[in-house]
Order: sequence, then structure tokens, then C-alpha cells
Amino acid sequence: MGMAVGGAKGVKSDINMTPMIDVLLVLIIIFMVITPLTPKGLEALVPQPPPPNQPPSQADQRAVVISIDGNHTVMINGETSDYDRLGGRLEDIFKTRAERVVFVKGDPSIEFSWVAKAIDIAHGAGIDKVGLMPFKDLGE
Repeated sequence: MGMAVGGAKGVKSDINMTPMIDVLLVLIIIFMVITPLTPKGLEALVPQPPPPNQPPSQADQRAVVISIDGNHTVMINGETSDYDRLGGRLEDIFKTRAERVVFVKGDPSIEFSWVAKAIDIAHGAGIDKVGLMPFKDLGE
């Protein structure tokens, strides 16, 4: 705050705007730097259903789906497995495939930690991308 004493007009007090503008500019710069660093979310892979009245394509039939039911039973494309053999089985499946994508679907009644365990095993087996699917029925 500035103040001038004397002169013909008497006492005069004015707000010194320079420090306040400096503080505002520093805050603007800080927010501009922080904004691009905020997380943008997770990438999710969702399989798309085939168009009506068309059979599933070759790529849909080759999709690898890990299903976990309410009893924590693990299935790979309908073939029963368990968590101990899951990594080795995934490595065998993806030996000859160039695209390393697997989908995981878990029963809504189980804790997500069981699904996360399957995702970790898939990453350990060298799977590049893991997508999540909604759980409907293992018989589908």
C-alpha cells in the first residue's frame, strides 16, 4: 500500500497493485504447469458385439477370455483351470499369436482382488493388453 503525505490535495492513500499482480501471475503459471500432470483415467478394452444377423468374425472366435465364477473357478475360453496353471496356459496359448490381448470377466459376487490376481498373472505371462468384460453367464 502506498501513501503520499503533503501537497495541495492532502493525504492520499492508494493500493499498490504491482505485488498483487505478481502473485496472481505466479499462481496462473503454477496452475498451468500442474494441469497437464493430472491423471486422465485408464484405457479400457471392450469387445464389441457383431452386427445383427452376422456370425462372429475370426478375430472374435480367437479372443481369449478368462472367466472367474462365484466359486473362484478360473476358466480360459470355457476350459477349467486354476490360478497355479493360468500363467503357463496363457503362455502356451500366446506362443503363436502376434496380438497379445486377453479379456477378463468376473462374477459380481466375488471381490475384485480375484480379478486383479488374474490380471497380474496375465501380465506376468507377457500379455500386453488386458480388457475387462461384464460377467453374464459362463455358459455363453
